[in-house]
Amino acid sequence: MTATPDTESVPAEQDCGSYDVVIIGAGFSGLGAAYRITERNPGTRYVVLERRERIGGTWDLFRYPGVRSDSSIFSLSWPWEPWLRKEGVADGDHIREYMEDTAHKRGIFGHIRFGTHVDSADWDSATDTWTVHVTENGARKTYRGRFVFFGSGYYNYDEGYTPDFPGLSTFTGALVHPQFWPEDLDYAGKKVIVIGSGATAVSLVPALAQKASKVTMLQRSPTYLMAGSRVNPIIEFVRKITPRKLSHAFGRYFAVAFESFVWFLSRVSPSTARKMVRAQNIKELPPGYPVDVHFNPRYNVWDQRLCLVADGDMFEAIRDGRAEVVTDHIDHFDETGIALQSGEHLDADIIVTATGLQLHALGGVRITLDGNEIKPQERLSYKAHMLEDVPNLIWCIGYTNASWTLRADMTARAAAKLIAHMKSHGYTHAFPHLGGEPLAEKPAWDIQAGYVLRNLHALPKSGLKRPWVVRQNYLADAFDHHFIDKVDENMTFGRVASPVGVAG
Repeated sequence: MTATPDTESVPAEQDCGSYDVVIIGAGFSGLGAAYRITERNPGTRYVVLERRERIGGTWDLFRYPGVRSDSSIFSLSWPWEPWLRKEGVADGDHIREYMEDTAHKRGIFGHIRFGTHVDSADWDSATDTWTVHVTENGARKTYRGRFVFFGSGYYNYDEGYTPDFPGLSTFTGALVHPQFWPEDLDYAGKKVIVIGSGATAVSLVPALAQKASKVTMLQRSPTYLMAGSRVNPIIEFVRKITPRKLSHAFGRYFAVAFESFVWFLSRVSPSTARKMVRAQNIKELPPGYPVDVHFNPRYNVWDQRLCLVADGDMFEAIRDGRAEVVTDHIDHFDETGIALQSGEHLDADIIVTATGLQLHALGGVRITLDGNEIKPQERLSYKAHMLEDVPNLIWCIGYTNASWTLRADMTARAAAKLIAHMKSHGYTHAFPHLGGEPLAEKPAWDIQAGYVLRNLHALPKSGLKRPWVVRQNYLADAFDHHFIDKVDENMTFGRVASPVGVAG
């Protein structure tokens, strides 16, 4: 008789203890939450779970040549930690260094658990606690907390978006997505095609053109590009004559005011904004350049994100003949490059598919309430940071038309305020509740970008009025946050008689 082997036992999960707050993600959102929550609630026990091996989030993931901020670093950086370099448009590695230095300086670094992939988060209403199940460096573990704060962003780190181009597999050169840039990719002296015309492509093309023999940006349709200085002379002057804290605040408000003005002008007078951008493009490009073919989008300014060209480097590469723009549709790939519908063929050694992201709610983490799985995208968003009828969960989601950190900092302060309110009243749970009131809905993001249009229902829903509307208006949100927002009738609070196993 043949012996039956023992069934391999599944290792038990290791309990890593309990906290007041479990923060997911060590990027701008998660680190900002750690600072703001403990600033208002000293002694708060928290842990930051980060799946990568370094701080940075997006700024650690994206390592392609030329990666940089596409909004002013003075609005992207934290208001409580001055940006010390002079560049207002910052390179990706400098942004990540700023984040890591801040985490050490503010005592956050020691709370981070790297290599920790969050799989699920389960709410137990008997104890009013979240149990977060993770895979940490190959081991199964759990972290428990009263609150869970998702600073995990809005897109899939494991999968970028590449259309199913005909003949894609026949290309014999290197095929690269910017989200997964190979560190050893040699593009010196090579012919490179960058497919796409968004912020990634616009920063990639001039960087690649410094070494490549020729870089072609292949776009299906044009995008609005606007040149801006890496170093703003007004902000730099103020920084030289005022204390660092004051000059950082000035830089932040200046950047917000300028970016808000451009967005507001684009909304109230689209033709004026179009003419302004077109006039600058004509000035930056060679005489007789077909601006209306390659830089005259069908949509209005800020229907999609306006791309910043730092120091006009994209236009300079075109003027110098190191880069070109081709506006056409792809017919198919072949062994040596891309055949276009116009009949033209583009030869390439390397093709970069800067074709977008995949939206992802809550980092793809499975959420259950008392054992019942919920879908975040089926819930309404409350004040753009909580979910309808989901207790003690905060999700940080930034703006589409302004710096991410502007809303991230408001979200972190709102979380800190809610935790303080609950502690002062002895509450152990809180959630927003709509009740029976019918509410008209709209997509949370109304920008016409391809990655949004492909996944309109990937994010939580938005109503049309406060507090259930997700707005893309920082100034209005900031006013409400400072002068109007308070605990309102949409919030339900409660407590358990014996809160077992929770810190604090």
